[in-house]
Amino acid sequence: MKSRRRILIVVGLLALTSVLARPLIHLLNTAVRDVDELTELPPGYVDDASRLNQTKVADIWTIPVDSDDPERQIAQLLSRARLERRRVTIAGARHSMGGHTIYPGGIVIDTLPFNQMELDEHLGILTVQSGAIWKDVLAFLDRRGWSVEVMQSNNSFSVGGSISVNCHGWQYDRPPIASTVESFRLMKADGAIVRCGRTENTELFSLALGGYGLFGIILDVQLRVMANERYRLEQFVVPAAWALATFDERVRDRPDLRMVYARMNVAAETFLENVIINAFFLDPDGEIPPLSDAAMDSLRRAVFRGSAESEYGKVFRWNAETNLQPMLAGKIFSRNQLMNEGVEVFQNRSADSTDILHEYFVPRHHAVSFVAAMRKIIPRHEGNLLNVTIRAVNEDTDTFLRYADGPLVAYVMLFVQERNKNGERRMQAMTQELIDAALEHEGRYYLPYRLHATREQFTAAYPQSKAFFERKLQYDPDELFQNQFYIKYGPSPR
Repeated sequence: MKSRRRILIVVGLLALTSVLARPLIHLLNTAVRDVDELTELPPGYVDDASRLNQTKVADIWTIPVDSDDPERQIAQLLSRARLERRRVTIAGARHSMGGHTIYPGGIVIDTLPFNQMELDEHLGILTVQSGAIWKDVLAFLDRRGWSVEVMQSNNSFSVGGSISVNCHGWQYDRPPIASTVESFRLMKADGAIVRCGRTENTELFSLALGGYGLFGIILDVQLRVMANERYRLEQFVVPAAWALATFDERVRDRPDLRMVYARMNVAAETFLENVIINAFFLDPDGEIPPLSDAAMDSLRRAVFRGSAESEYGKVFRWNAETNLQPMLAGKIFSRNQLMNEGVEVFQNRSADSTDILHEYFVPRHHAVSFVAAMRKIIPRHEGNLLNVTIRAVNEDTDTFLRYADGPLVAYVMLFVQERNKNGERRMQAMTQELIDAALEHEGRYYLPYRLHATREQFTAAYPQSKAFFERKLQYDPDELFQNQFYIKYGPSPR
């Protein structure tokens, strides 16, 4: 009997080893190959998160927060730029990807040190300077029992940058971030400072929100905030064809739903055929977990980066996210914790490739057919798709150059792209075909990413753009504030 028991134990251990061997080898190989090859830019050059826009500029000017009057010095810089006939761009964390913070030979204003904040707990209003990073905002609010109403799913971006692209997140039943902005102070091209809100300078308010820095420098913002809360995660793994019905039947109408997103399977054999719905419900009966840095960064990074160049890695990651991750991460979170993750955890650090974001918005009744189009277009161009996150965004009634002119479904995609001419050519061709598909489905594409859309596609997606640029010339007739986005899609080709 003892001999038989030993044999069974050995067989069981061998079976377990055979099951675990390949995943462990895969993760170890990924970790070994994951060398940080990122290098410093040459002096006088700037770039953005794409690592495809390295450009020489005249000056990188950091706001001198240790001076007695930094705002006066910003105005003096604008005066100097006008005298020197230099263009000005505004940069925070530089997470846009289309040169939105860059003008060749221009002056870049680095806002990051401009990061003070103050909370009015009676009104629930946070006043925050535009250079503040969301990680610091979340920490500041968390200590006081408060949280952000709307922001992206990562904490690495600046407040001014998020306002300038009018970001959205996975906060349920909400419009983009502009809906939470009470007002902001804007320095115009002539150095004058005006307050913009829903009752004063209302047109400038709508233009600068989602205005990509073309109307002036956002100095500080008044944001509505809310109480931090304790949430409980529920997950539903279903075929993509059942996703909307599952959401309607088991998630949508529950009054305690607070945040929700879905993620699609990107493995080749089951490409975009399965979805995991992650829904977070209010769970008030218990303590709110303390805010902390994201756990198990090394493991999560190995799982994610291991899917970049390996089909096995994509399958393994899907299995890990649907089976293993919920057990390791738990089911209870604070609201702040859900947004407290930096892009650095998953960042591509290879010298040969980069990660490129896409985002498309379509009405719900076109969601299924748009996914069917994606399922054909992406493999045809051999796009190396790492991630598809699905969110819902409500109608935006605040911004001029709006992407959400009604309730829409958002598809956020992350691709790996080679950092060479062939990689850029292939990405452009795929992007233009995906944009055409979005337009055919009464949708739009998001503007902070690579400038691969043709002018005709841009105009079709944003028919208000002509009026947008006309107002740009009214408020900034000398076109002091420019960037590569404006160069390509502005009033006239440059």
